[in-house]
Amino acid sequence: MNVETTRLSSGLTVVTETMPHLESVALGVWIKSGSRNETTEEHGIAHLLEHMAFKGTKRRSARDIAEEIENVGGELNAATSTETTSYYARVLKDHVPLAVDILADILTESEFDEEELRREKHVILQEIGAANDTPDDVVFDKFSEVAYRGQTIGRPILGTPDKVNSFTPGQIRGYLSRNYTTDRMFVVAAGAVDHQTFVKQVEERFASLPTAPSSPPVLEPARYIGGDVREDRDLMDAQLLIGFEGKAYHMRDFYCSQILANILGGGMSSRLFQEVREHRGLCYSVYAFHWGFSDTGIFGVHAATSGSELPNLLPVVIDELRKSSETIHQQEIDRARAQIRAQLLMGQESPAARAGQIARQMMLYGRPIPNPEMMERLEGITTERLTDLAGRLFFDTVPTLSAVGPIEQLAPISDISAALSSPAAKTQKAVG
Repeated sequence: MNVETTRLSSGLTVVTETMPHLESVALGVWIKSGSRNETTEEHGIAHLLEHMAFKGTKRRSARDIAEEIENVGGELNAATSTETTSYYARVLKDHVPLAVDILADILTESEFDEEELRREKHVILQEIGAANDTPDDVVFDKFSEVAYRGQTIGRPILGTPDKVNSFTPGQIRGYLSRNYTTDRMFVVAAGAVDHQTFVKQVEERFASLPTAPSSPPVLEPARYIGGDVREDRDLMDAQLLIGFEGKAYHMRDFYCSQILANILGGGMSSRLFQEVREHRGLCYSVYAFHWGFSDTGIFGVHAATSGSELPNLLPVVIDELRKSSETIHQQEIDRARAQIRAQLLMGQESPAARAGQIARQMMLYGRPIPNPEMMERLEGITTERLTDLAGRLFFDTVPTLSAVGPIEQLAPISDISAALSSPAAKTQKAVG
């Protein structure tokens, strides 16, 4: 792994991976701050800031930003998540200085013009409306809200129309000054890049970043609560999401949870896909996932099916969860590990994938993690560890259920909770 790391005197961390066989470079700035770092009055401001960063600086108009990067065939984008925000570009190797200059410009010299802010608020209101019209988005947002009721981590990243409409340039600058500081930012590049040259470019252009926040951000500890949320809509299909508290990134069982999610619902050969879709034909989409955060996690199963199939679907899903707490085969572990290994190696062929992976590792672990070390962490996972984990995840914690669509025939949460703590023989009767 040809990865080099330099920490500048300002506290900003610069990381590169040289891939000399390429003609392009993927580069970006990752900030260890997202929607979870907002105050109650700032709900949605992290996402709004990400939009506004492209709407003009002291040297460039919004159009200038778009044209300059596209004039050289490059791409520029950004994303906001619960705990991170990223601004990234991909250009040919000769245009790295331009990409660095634009990224630095939008992150240190944005104007937050009132008229641009008004227009962008309107764009985000449309984005919120589109999300509310998308049932598979709604079911996940509602799941988070009830799993972490009354907490920042459970709020939708986009915010609410009232909050978004209320934001001022001063509020945006306040969030920016607290969270976009060198101790929380990582500049990463992968591809045809020379480390020392890149470090000098970053050091020069990002010199004006604040090194410490005026009032350090405080992250509210997550408290998983669980519960039930349903929205009856006149739709063709029902969206169903059942989940449990998972494992944080630094917990011992994090990688074990990733393997378990893969075995249960990580592909066409997974248990849920084979049993629920292929064998029984109960739905057209079913999968399992595990999301890790800094101090909590979510392990979930998502399915989309007709409302009439809900009484048949849920008992089968719960039965598969139960079986995973009783028996896991070594062949399943080997297949899950092979899939993760393939993803890691395939990611090395994409500079954008590598830059993102390195940035996440720096934010989570403080260093890049070589693929062999990653695979070594997976080698210690045994069938016994997996069955023990499944028992604790699915049957020793409070479930969270989120459902949207024609859900009249969905069993009450009391029956579902009973099925998750009852003998296997009672599962069908409890929730069917």
